Amino acid sequence: SEHPNSLTMSVYGPVVKIHPVVLASIGDSYERRNEGASRVIGTLLGTIDKHSVEVTNCFSVPHNESEDEVAVDMEFAKNMYDLHKRVSPSEVIVGWYATGFEITEHSVLIHEYYSREATNPIHLTMDTALQSGKMNIRAYVSAQMGVPGKTVGVMFTPLSVKYKYYDTERIGVDLLQRTRDAPNTTNGLTSDLCQVGGAAGRVQDMLATVLTYIEDVLSGKQTADNSVGRYLMDLVNKVPKITAEDFETMLNSNINDLLMVTYLSNLTQAQIALNEKIVVL
Repeated sequence: SEHPNSLTMSVYGPVVKIHPVVLASIGDSYERRNEGASRVIGTLLGTIDKHSVEVTNCFSVPHNESEDEVAVDMEFAKNMYDLHKRVSPSEVIVGWYATGFEITEHSVLIHEYYSREATNPIHLTMDTALQSGKMNIRAYVSAQMGVPGKTVGVMFTPLSVKYKYYDTERIGVDLLQRTRDAPNTTNGLTSDLCQVGGAAGRVQDMLATVLTYIEDVLSGKQTADNSVGRYLMDLVNKVPKITAEDFETMLNSNINDLLMVTYLSNLTQAQIALNEKIVVL
């Protein structure tokens, strides 16, 4: 699923979908940067389709830069990518990232290297220094500009950025959010039943908000919004049409199946443990 409150910068070009593990990895690389380094850079890995670029992984690349020059360990970047391909062959180089708020002159040189490694690579910036008061995340794609036959420059065009996560990543994000207001506290993972209960509670709260909005619109307290109405219509159409009796029968059947599988797995573990003791004797 995708985060609904995504940062939209431009509708030009592909949509960039970023997973939480990428943002966490970039932040960790920045915290572990070499002494005196102002920023860190790295390679972005993921998948590409016709309308979007999905960034699912990344790794940092050692580099040194001064006012006059920039040096990037290209051999390290190549070796790391070869290792990643062994683990996740579907992930390809989709671009590169840099911490900071602005695109520098050195960014153009680094982008030229990644243009040889990927077709139309994206450039991701992450404001780890919180220069704007928050950790802004922006994505760009480059395009040449200038008069034909003359000096050609490079223009970085902003792209739309969205945040996407797998179910397992959502659990980690929720755990981090619980420590947002009290960063010095320690929180552990909750049980599956507690997670289901929490999710059900959040759904109930959202349904209550929707019902309140609908009642206000029907009573004339609030003006109807057509975009909200379309979202509600899509939501209603996605709900399967099933009677309460059929739903209860299906739920009880699935619970019985789950309990049977759990019982068989526990029985198997007991048999294995008993067999091991017999063999030892």
